[in-house]
Amino acid sequence: MHRSVLAALPIAAALAAAPLRGQTVAATLQQQVFAAESSFAASFARRDTAAFLALLAPDAVFFGQSSVMRGKAAVMDGWRQLFREPAPPFSWKPEVIEVAESGTLAFSSGPVYGADGRQFGNFNSIWRREADGSWRVVFDKGCPVCNCAPKS
Repeated sequence: MHRSVLAALPIAAALAAAPLRGQTVAATLQQQVFAAESSFAASFARRDTAAFLALLAPDAVFFGQSSVMRGKAAVMDGWRQLFREPAPPFSWKPEVIEVAESGTLAFSSGPVYGADGRQFGNFNSIWRREADGSWRVVFDKGCPVCNCAPKS
């Protein structure tokens, strides 16, 4: 294929044409989403609202305990009280990352830990790959840990 043809291909198609450093495109994209989710969690732990905001999609939708926050400003308003204390009230880390075949959407999920270090929930997020190749969180919803012990 001529260089001019490759230059005209969309980024996703170019990635699909040749795996990076021996990795599959899917594995590379999964690593990118893992890094984005980890950075998102780290920004919260550092109490860095600017970094937190930078990872939110403008049209983000976050499900709160009693309401749905729509848009970057609403999400930040809803989370503002969670940034007030010097120590974060909870933390999270990604464990499952799956990327759609299109390479433009991804799902991340993992445990949420209280300040005491005990898991009390799980998070589920949908990420979108933007035109510049960066990943932004579009949807986020947490849920409590399932107590799956059988009833006697």
